[in-house]
Amino acid sequence: MLVRTPRVAVSALFFFNGALFGSWASRVPSVRATLDLGEGELGLYLLCMALGAILSFPLAGRLADEIGAARTSRLVAIAHGPALAMVALASEPWHLAPLLFFLGACHGGMDVAMNAFGAEVERARGRSIMVSFHAMWSVGAGCGAGVGALAIHNGLSVATHFSLFALLTAIPALWLSAIPWQGITGRGQKSPLIALPRGSLILVGMLGFCAMIGEGAIADWGAIFLVDVLKAGEAYAALGFTFFSIFMVTFRFAGDRLVVRFGPSNVARVGGAVAASGILTVVLAPNVVVAWAGFALTGAGMAPLAPLVYSRAASDPVISPGAGLASVSTLGYGSLLLGPPLVGAIAEGLSLSAGFVFLAMMALMVSVLAPSLRSDRA
Repeated sequence: MLVRTPRVAVSALFFFNGALFGSWASRVPSVRATLDLGEGELGLYLLCMALGAILSFPLAGRLADEIGAARTSRLVAIAHGPALAMVALASEPWHLAPLLFFLGACHGGMDVAMNAFGAEVERARGRSIMVSFHAMWSVGAGCGAGVGALAIHNGLSVATHFSLFALLTAIPALWLSAIPWQGITGRGQKSPLIALPRGSLILVGMLGFCAMIGEGAIADWGAIFLVDVLKAGEAYAALGFTFFSIFMVTFRFAGDRLVVRFGPSNVARVGGAVAASGILTVVLAPNVVVAWAGFALTGAGMAPLAPLVYSRAASDPVISPGAGLASVSTLGYGSLLLGPPLVGAIAEGLSLSAGFVFLAMMALMVSVLAPSLRSDRA
């Protein structure tokens, strides 16, 4: 029997959030085909989802500070499942914009709240466990995508798939997270429309920007690089991101032990260097097998970076956890959005290899900014 503990509660919420994201990602082509969207149109609608997330960050952060991160996480989780199911109701392209905005707001708001909850549990335990929470998100995303593939294979409609999956994952997540937990409340700060970091969190936010820009770009451009530069077949090219993801999950599960032993700054410093070396391995690879190894190195190096940024933001000595998480999340999501088009622009002007060299430089900046993760920096 699974015991409901604070750590299990947070892990369940991370898994649920990742599972719904993976489920949505698996059916994007289906939604696109149903509504007959072009690439440019789809990109604009996806921006609505990102905008909903970014605008939700300060609101969720303030709510977490006012009524508690655990309670906020569960409240947003209750709305998140229906938000996913409602996307399938879009029968006209213009219906998709508000539905994706709401889905993005639920996803982003839950992201801030559950990270704040996780940071509280981490502080209560007195040791690093944030990286393992993000590992559960990655596992959830993989499961969501896998179930999506099965749904497509068995001919399930998007509406049936999203409704059933949201219900079947929400029930255990909400049950496991229903624990008595007294977090810090009453620290709500006035929320701007878009939260940006200040004070010592400026450098932390910059580190998060440099770390997460690679995640988004590699997801979108990794397979294309293998096809265009190394002339790999599509099946072999798809394995590049698979190796990246597998090693990211593996090292996220191991990441907390590394943080306890070596400290967050040292882990981030080495992680940035490993990620940069992995990207450069891809660029210089003579064949697809060596490139796969490069993607694996990149995933291993990037694995602990985002969790360390969130953990530091939630433990700032000046800014409340909700406000801190909201501010660094804005830069993180901004880099995920900016990364793919920026690499595309560099590829258009120079080459795709040059775009990947830029990502390696950003990863090296993580090593430079790693000292900002020390919580004693006011």
